[in-house]
Amino acid sequence: MSKYIEVFKRTEIKYLLDSDQYRKLFSFLEGFARVDDYGLTRINNIYFDTPNFQMIRTSLDKPLYKEKLRLRTYGPTKDSTNSFIEIKKKYDGIVYKRRISGEYKAAYDYLVNNKKPLDDSQISREIAGVLDMYDSLRPAMRISYDRVAMAGIKDPEFRVTFDTNITWNKDVLDLREDAGGVPILEEGQYMMEIKVANAMPLELTRKLSELRIFPTSFSKYGRGYQQMMKMRMAKETASVVNRELIEIRNNKEVRAYA
Repeated sequence: MSKYIEVFKRTEIKYLLDSDQYRKLFSFLEGFARVDDYGLTRINNIYFDTPNFQMIRTSLDKPLYKEKLRLRTYGPTKDSTNSFIEIKKKYDGIVYKRRISGEYKAAYDYLVNNKKPLDDSQISREIAGVLDMYDSLRPAMRISYDRVAMAGIKDPEFRVTFDTNITWNKDVLDLREDAGGVPILEEGQYMMEIKVANAMPLELTRKLSELRIFPTSFSKYGRGYQQMMKMRMAKETASVVNRELIEIRNNKEVRAYA
């Protein structure tokens, strides 16, 4: 059984910061937001997709509606670690996140090994619908990062997160196994998300402008997929070049022998 169910509807605005912008903005935010009780947390995700990466390719085309399915844990992961199966949808700029929680082994077995679902809730049925809609969903990429989250003191629905050490891995797709990964951000960069149910505080808007911090389009899974494809293309190109060099060398040896 899942321990609890959470539903989110909000606007999420993303920014890339350098270390100086981060330091100045964090100091400013402490005036009306505080770090949550978890402090710095390592977040681990497995994104599910089709064998040809249909979901993320569609997402990168920036359609009016897009969705992702992922399995998430916080910190070191064991069979009994609490985990979340999440559907993240975005329609016309608004993010809707629906999730259920349960022990990692049960969640993993449901998504990967076709075992029983965590519960019979409405959200579980929506997750089952996503699994049925796409052809052969399977673990596609692991995304991990360190996060510090802040919540508004007067408005708890106002949240800001700062993510660093973002990595992707396509080979170790079980969060119980330790794995490194390929970095997504440059050294000293932070990925910030401002999450609001209504309007952003005016004083924050002014501070962002003062520090020259501007919104950007950023998807961790999307960046990981793009890097993976670039690496794959580079490897294929190198392989073709090597074959051509071998053919040229062989032809020279044949002519010399003749």
